[in-house]
Order: sequence, then structure tokens, then C-alpha cells
Amino acid sequence: MAFADLLEQVGSTGRFQILHVMLLCIPVLLMASHNLLQNFVAMVPPHYCSADSNLSQSQLSPEEILLITVPLSEAGKPQRCQRYVAPQWHLLDTNGTSTSEENYDVFLQGCADGWSYNMTGMTSTIISEWHLVCDLRSLKQMGQTIYMGGVLVGALIFGGLSDRYGRRILLMISNLLMAVSGTCAAFSPSFPLFCLFRFGCGMALSGLGLNTFSLIVEWIPTRVRTLAGTATSYCYTVGQLILAAIAYFITDWRWLTLAVSLPFYIFFLISWWFHESSRWLAINNKPELAVKTLKSVARFNKRHEEGEKIDVKMLQESMKKELSCSKRTYNALDLFRTPKMRMMILCLSATWLSTSFAYYGLAMDLQKFGVDIYLIQVIFGAVDIPAKVVITVCMSFIGRRPSQSGALIIAGVTILINVLVPNDKQTVRTCLAVLGKGCLAASFNCCYLYSGELFPTIIRQSGMGWVSMMARVGAMVAPMVQLTGDYIPWLPGLIYGGAPILSGIAAVFLPETLGTHLPDTIQDVEDRGSGKRSKCQASTKEAVILQDTKVDLLKQAV
Repeated sequence: MAFADLLEQVGSTGRFQILHVMLLCIPVLLMASHNLLQNFVAMVPPHYCSADSNLSQSQLSPEEILLITVPLSEAGKPQRCQRYVAPQWHLLDTNGTSTSEENYDVFLQGCADGWSYNMTGMTSTIISEWHLVCDLRSLKQMGQTIYMGGVLVGALIFGGLSDRYGRRILLMISNLLMAVSGTCAAFSPSFPLFCLFRFGCGMALSGLGLNTFSLIVEWIPTRVRTLAGTATSYCYTVGQLILAAIAYFITDWRWLTLAVSLPFYIFFLISWWFHESSRWLAINNKPELAVKTLKSVARFNKRHEEGEKIDVKMLQESMKKELSCSKRTYNALDLFRTPKMRMMILCLSATWLSTSFAYYGLAMDLQKFGVDIYLIQVIFGAVDIPAKVVITVCMSFIGRRPSQSGALIIAGVTILINVLVPNDKQTVRTCLAVLGKGCLAASFNCCYLYSGELFPTIIRQSGMGWVSMMARVGAMVAPMVQLTGDYIPWLPGLIYGGAPILSGIAAVFLPETLGTHLPDTIQDVEDRGSGKRSKCQASTKEAVILQDTKVDLLKQAV
């Protein structure tokens, strides 16, 4: 008997699993809000240099003051970062308001008296509050980079800690950290403090993502892993639509940040109910707790009698090899010690890095499309729905490997084509960007499920933490690449498009996991595809054949 059989005995798709997955998915709805929050709290409103105080108190209208103090750009709009050294009174002649010819000085200077903002979308943003424009405009991208740096650090810390101390306790800590950091960010008196607390939000988000996924995948059987993974990713998609709705009605950046952070206090309380992974408890020499948890699940699924048959001896017998292998401690270096693990982690690192890099390169600069930002946020979120339907079907029938590789290559080609489209073809450029973003969302959907199936249980969190770290490296670099567009306009698109194509080729070298059991040890990974069977696998040969046969019949029926 293997652990999968014990899970079937207590009910692998019963009431417990349904409620368990549903409650774990709820916080995912607001994870998207924090990831993409900067699209709204850091929205750059139209702005121009303010006039000096004496001129502002004159009898002239705001339009007239703007005309004589701020020059026009080549596009016919007021320049954002320069004004006349002295008012150009002669510009009022055409309106008949003034015929003064006192000053024809056309020398320009910076915005010595600050900026004026046209707050048509948001009533307040961090850009308008702390004047992150002109010479300080790069701080907007820096803020997002710092947030993604928090996600990176969180992946490093929470991945290892979760393998050592358990999924449940780290999930609780992550919920509380998100709530507290988000609340503090909303009341930040300065930009550096805002970045510091957003760094904490990033750490919390990483812990939430890693431990939510592990608690889901380790409590469900192989046959519904794809469905559960897709359901979780759809929650993230819906979360993007929720963010647009919340931002539409809450137009002050402080209240918006608070609105997407306060629910995590409730999620923290809910997380006390969650059961620790029995698979993790057994492998980490806590068989009594593992048995107790399995019996609790059996009672919840109304399989009390089957649950009472499980004891420590049965659990240890079913996981004899895994328990013997778990006597030694594991760390991130074990991801690179053996040949197949080494090749696998390198290919997965490239896949995650490029997916995140290109995804946030597109999703974090919505204003460049020239479309209403709330509308484009809804479009970018909605495209994930058909994209994930397609990738789910492909993963279930074609396989994980071709689905992962194909999504990345198509996304890269789409972005590269967009580089060749003229800037005045905004509709075509937006459609191509939406298609590329949909493919990258599909790639993310595949990444989470595929990686979880590739890593063995004993270092799954460390492995997921590593690839998540690589994804955050990509997300950190993406905003900085956007700045290169100020010097070479086509360079960001070339980089954003080339990276997914290269990683799509790398994904071809990953092993296929469709219809296979989760590996528990590193040796299971090394033996994958070699025809060898571990002791645990050999003892359950008939059960495996029966389960695979059921999967095949199900596919034929569908």
C-alpha cells in the first residue's frame, strides 16, 4: 500500500478536499491585486510644471496660466518637465486677453515650483503624492522591483522553512504578514517606507503561493491534480478582474491598498482550520500526527470505519522507502547533486524566469496602450480564461511538456511581431499584446502544476522556492528593461520576446509527467523513465496499473 492508497481509503475527493481547496483558493483572489496593484496606485497622471505663486494668484484662468508658462511638446501637449523661465505674455495676444510685450524670453527651466496633476482616473497616487516624475520617474519602476525583491526573498525563506516546519504554520504566518505589511503600506508617510512595507507584502505573497499550492496538491489524488491546479489559477484570473472593479470605485491609493490588505486578517483566522499535509508529516518522522490527521479527514468525509483501520504501522509500511530516505536532511544543493535533477532544475529555472519576465513586462505598464486603464486591466485579466481552458485541455491530452514549450514559443513570437507593428496601430498592438499575455498566463498555469509534479516530496518546497525565486528575478528585471525604451524604443520588445522562445526550447528537455505519480524521493526522479521501480512502487504495481487504466478510460470517455 502506498500513500496514494491511504488517501483513497480516507476519501481522496470527498467533502474535506472540496472545502480544503475552496478555502485555500479564496486568498488567491487578492494575490493578483497585490501583484498588479502598482498599475493603479502608481498610475502616472498627466502633469506639467506649476506656475510660481505670484502668477497663480493673478486674474488669469488656469488655461491661460498654462499657456504662458509651459511650452508644448511635438505632440501638441504641455511638456511635463520644463517651463519657461519667464511668462510668455505675447502668447495671449491671439486671445485678445493681453497685449503686453514685456518678455519674449524663451529660455526653459525645470519645475522649480513643483507640478500640477490632472487626476482624471485616480484621485491620488504615489506619483502625485511624492512627485515621482521627471528626474524621479525611475523610482516608479524601482518600487515594483523592490516588491518583486520581497517575493524573491520570500521564495528563498518560505520554501526552505516550509519543508522543515510544515506547510500550515508558514501559510498562517504569510497571511498575517500580508495583512500587517499591507496595512502599514497604506499609511506610509514616505516613499522609502512604502517600499519597505511593499517588500514585506512581496515576501508574504511568495509564502502564500508556495504553501497554498503544496497543501492543495498533497491532499488530492493524481487524477484531479490538473483540475485543482487550473481552479487555483482561475482564482488568480478572477482576482485581476476584481482589482479593476475595486480600483474603479476606490480611487485613493491609500484606501485601495488598505482594501486589498484587510481581508488577509480574516484569511489568517481561517488558516487555523487547515490540516497539515499528512504526506509531509509522515516523511518528517511525525507518524502519529500523520495518522491523526488522516483519521480526521476520514471522519470529515464520512469514512470513519476506514479511517480507524489506519495506524502508525500501516503508514510506515506504506512509506518505508520514503521514511528511510528522509532520515537525512535536504537543502537547495540537493537540487543540483544528481544528473537528472540538475538538468531538470536548469530547464525549469529558464522556464519560470522568462515566463515571469515577459508576463510582468506586458502586465505592469498598461498606460502605454493608450486605452482606459480599467478597461485594459479587465481585458488582460479576461484573456486568461480562454487561455487557461486551452492549456488545461492540452496538458490533459497532449501532455505537460509540449504544452509548456508551445505556450512559451507562441508568446515570444507574438511579442516579437508586435515590435514590427507601427506605433500608430494601437489596436493591432493591443490585440497582439493581449494574445501574448494570454499565452504567458497559460505558461504560468502549466509551470505551477508541471513543477509540482517534477519535484520529489522531500524537497518539493525547496524546489518550488527555487523556481519561484527565478521567476521573481525575471519580474525584478522586467521593469528595469522598460527604461531602456527611452534610448532604443524597440529593445524592450526584442528582449521580452526572445526570452520566452529560448526557454520554450529548454522546456523540451524536461520529462513528461502526464498520468504519473508524484515522486517522493530524489531517487524516484533519477529512476523516472528508466524502467526501474522503487520498493514502494513495486509493492503497489497492480494498484498503479489499475489507476492508470482508469485514467485512460476516463480520457476516452471525455
